[in-house]
Amino acid sequence: MRQSIAIAIGLVMMAQPSLAHVTDLHPETAGFYDDFSEGLDKDRWYVSDGWTNGDWQDCEWSGRAVKAQSGMLSLFHTPAPLDEKRPPLCGEVQTKAFFQYGTFEARIRTPKQSGLNASIFTYTGPVHGTPHDEIDIEILTRDPDVMTMNTYVAGAPLNGGKVPANPSFDDAFHTVGFRWDPEGITWYMDGQEVHRTEPDATLPSHPQKLFMSFWSTATLTDWMGRQTAQDGPLEYQIDWIAYTPLDASCLFEGSVTCEPN
Repeated sequence: MRQSIAIAIGLVMMAQPSLAHVTDLHPETAGFYDDFSEGLDKDRWYVSDGWTNGDWQDCEWSGRAVKAQSGMLSLFHTPAPLDEKRPPLCGEVQTKAFFQYGTFEARIRTPKQSGLNASIFTYTGPVHGTPHDEIDIEILTRDPDVMTMNTYVAGAPLNGGKVPANPSFDDAFHTVGFRWDPEGITWYMDGQEVHRTEPDATLPSHPQKLFMSFWSTATLTDWMGRQTAQDGPLEYQIDWIAYTPLDASCLFEGSVTCEPN
């Protein structure tokens, strides 16, 4: 079930309404560390606004669900008022640049709520003129004491795994990330390796954009759970996010690349 759902999600991600924000498929070679101390860098980040990825997503991407202030990026899920016929609002940002190989890291905290997904992932697909490749970290907030990992290669889900988080993501921040190189992908939590691809695994190879998103569903309930009533907006927090190229290391204190592997 998880695989069939994931394939559908990957396919509808291609149906973004505009290619105006797509810059260049040549991968960025410089690393970055973004702690949002100066707000949201519009030269780096594109804010998804005004559409959904498909009818399985019951919220609409909105710039009103994205806020960067006081050194924190917050992606919100805001329920619609009962007297208004509009969908809930949800938040997503994506890089304007593409990346290929290197280490992607972020320090995050999620709420606990059935029916929602807080994610960090890289993606490219037919909307960019490429096959669908993807590398995922997902927290299904019905169960925020688990981190889920996965890849897609030409649209096929591969290399999946799960790892427990203690304390759970709704109780504390965790540093999560993955190192992607041509020979394999390794996922980390709080500086420790938690999952890696097999030596002969089929791997993503195309340059990809980096995304952070927080969204809900009313139909994929076997996977994400059924939504329950919300008292108000839910907040997915990203304290910082960083990218270290494959040939670099320790560009910022606390990076997993500073430790011997």
